[in-house]
Amino acid sequence: MTRLDFLKSMGFKGPALMALLTSCVNKEDTVIDALTIAPVPETVAIIDTATAITGTGTTVKLPSSLAITTEVLNKITSVKLKIDLTSSSNAALLKVGGYLIQSGIVVAQSTSGVLVAATQTCTHEPKKGIIFNKTEFYCTQHGARFSLTGAGLNTFGKNGLTIYKVATDGNTVVIY
Repeated sequence: MTRLDFLKSMGFKGPALMALLTSCVNKEDTVIDALTIAPVPETVAIIDTATAITGTGTTVKLPSSLAITTEVLNKITSVKLKIDLTSSSNAALLKVGGYLIQSGIVVAQSTSGVLVAATQTCTHEPKKGIIFNKTEFYCTQHGARFSLTGAGLNTFGKNGLTIYKVATDGNTVVIY
């Protein structure tokens, strides 16, 4: 139920309804179209053991000393979640804009090969409503918006969002 529908169900009409709607909403709190494309902050993701892609889509070759291998992934401590990219149940992460939610963590492919991860619990109200909408994290419960770095994009998101580090060897994704 939207705020408008709720207020109407409470019997508010005309000027009183408009006064209530406009009194507690800032311009940046308006509901967004979840498919709207916005600029993506600069990020880097490891594609395979020799390649990385920046947030602008530029492919760069990695020196062998920076290559992520399965052995390196296995040495990561404080692992929150491991995802097998070879499993068909995780296929959403193989396409740009695809995301999945596991163990209270939203994991998404923001641009080609760039994976991002955040908590599913919103900081505005502790509800598990965070999704990924191609350019940002968005709370379906009340419209809080967060950048891919976790910064709040409106007043509902002003407290920020917990963002996790992501590493992959091409077959496994590790969130830590």
